[in-house]
Amino acid sequence: MLTLFTSNKQTLSRAFCLSTFVICVGASSNAWALFSDDEARKAILDLRKSVATTQLELQGQIDKIKQENAELRGKIENLEKQGEDISTSQKTYYQDLDNRLGNFEPRTITIEGVSGVVQPAEKKAYDEALKAFQTGNLKKADDSFSAFAARYPKSPYYPLALFWGGNSKYANKDYKGAITQLQTLITRFPNHPRIPAAMLTLGNSQLESGNKAAAKKTFSDIIAKYPDTEAAQQAQSLLPATK
Repeated sequence: MLTLFTSNKQTLSRAFCLSTFVICVGASSNAWALFSDDEARKAILDLRKSVATTQLELQGQIDKIKQENAELRGKIENLEKQGEDISTSQKTYYQDLDNRLGNFEPRTITIEGVSGVVQPAEKKAYDEALKAFQTGNLKKADDSFSAFAARYPKSPYYPLALFWGGNSKYANKDYKGAITQLQTLITRFPNHPRIPAAMLTLGNSQLESGNKAAAKKTFSDIIAKYPDTEAAQQAQSLLPATK
């Protein structure tokens, strides 16, 4: 009996010790597990903080690059504008120089389909005569265009001098002189763009001088040759006056 009790006591004692060991080991394992989670959390937080810091630094660098690019674009645009200004300035300079040289040198030009060499004084004389006509100084215009036609018969302005000269004479009621001058223009320059208008003034000069038959023929020729012009419309309205 004593032996059995002793044996059971030893068995219980061993079981108690084993349970205590398991509890101790289990407690130790839980403590270690708790420690590992804290470290992991701290590592994650540190990593997030590091990533956030890196992102801020990268964003700062990106913003700086954008600013530098904007400044560079501004400089490029400024240089392009300066280049355009220089180009425009040079173009204006050379045009002005060319115009100044043109005032002293003969120039080959084309005026309403007629080409020729124009002397500096020649252009000035024509412009002054035309200005006189435009301002209503018809006597001066008539004299100036007549003088021009006599002095510069090879000028590309010569047909225009005949045209405006003829109109000046008509306005001054010099119908005979207008007829002569306008017929010269029509005969020598039949393809000039001023011919329909010149023929209209010619017909009016013929009508005013009493030659209705000649006026009727002139107006009829305008209508037949230049039907789509304003001169043809006016000639049509003037035909009844030739009867």
